[in-house]
Amino acid sequence: MRGTKQSHGGIFVLQAARPMCGCRAIARNDTLKSIHMKKYLLILIFICFNAATFAQQINRYNPDTIKSIMIDTNLVNIKSHRLNAQDFIDAMLRDTGFYQAFRNMKNYSFTAENRVFTYDKKNKVNGKIYRKIHHSNNMGTHKMEFMARRDSGEVYKKNGKYELYTVEMFDYIFMNAYNTDFVKSDSPVGGGKNEGYKAKLKTLVFTPGRRVPGIPFISGKTEIFGPDLKQFYTYQFARGTYLDTIPVYRFRVIPKTSIQDDDVMIKEVTTIFDTRTFQILGRYIDMKFKNFLVDFNVQMNIECNNVDGNLVPIKISYQGNWDIPFHKEERASFLIVHKDYKKEK
Repeated sequence: MRGTKQSHGGIFVLQAARPMCGCRAIARNDTLKSIHMKKYLLILIFICFNAATFAQQINRYNPDTIKSIMIDTNLVNIKSHRLNAQDFIDAMLRDTGFYQAFRNMKNYSFTAENRVFTYDKKNKVNGKIYRKIHHSNNMGTHKMEFMARRDSGEVYKKNGKYELYTVEMFDYIFMNAYNTDFVKSDSPVGGGKNEGYKAKLKTLVFTPGRRVPGIPFISGKTEIFGPDLKQFYTYQFARGTYLDTIPVYRFRVIPKTSIQDDDVMIKEVTTIFDTRTFQILGRYIDMKFKNFLVDFNVQMNIECNNVDGNLVPIKISYQGNWDIPFHKEERASFLIVHKDYKKEK
């Protein structure tokens, strides 16, 4: 959210040597490990949803051209506003607003427009998915009416499943967003390993800046406010206007200029606060990391607004590429826009 046209981009790449042995058991074991790694990385990607709107890194079509914030003033001394960096950090770590925003959707009818694009190796669009859906929740009964539904290009496999696992996961979440597989759940997990991964996703998606256990190679690199990583980051403050009328603070967490590029995984977390209430309205995260097994670059965005005093999601976007051994490289972007919220009985 820098006062310029919003866009998002990223690359997710994992490289590893293929097995040289012809043994089927070894190959099968490596394939299973690869599948599990894909699920771990998808979980990591969705952690980004606690994070809000910014620079595109991939030179290709970007579906998000909606500008939500204009920066008025960069603030050198936030203490003049009787605030300090820890106030913003504490608010981020305590926040349950995005969790509640998705729960609040159950109280409204609304229209969702979902756009997904997939790309070939030259970053040319080779698949499109479009859904326009009216959601209603009258008297506690949820209904979905498809107002438009279009697919083109390389979207599905021969078995009818989505060509890309990324698209499958996004569809799983956003086609039924208000049911919301985003939200925390105390119910027992069933249905095998896939349900376990999804349940883990529900838990992790609302923990910005904290350690994420159980994800190989990078579990500790998400804890940017912890004692080991906090020393690597600096903070920037600005004031601006969100959605034309809302006065906001922009709090950016970025690596210090003296830090080597490979010392940190999270390159930026920017959070938008309503200056009047200190409520978090939007977040953005930029993650890049590379070692002998992992090489990725991901950017994601989520924005909310108040309707009748209740926070609800209005825009979610993603742009990224990633690759897993023994699986087709995945390149995709999406834009989810929710509008026309109306209170239901």
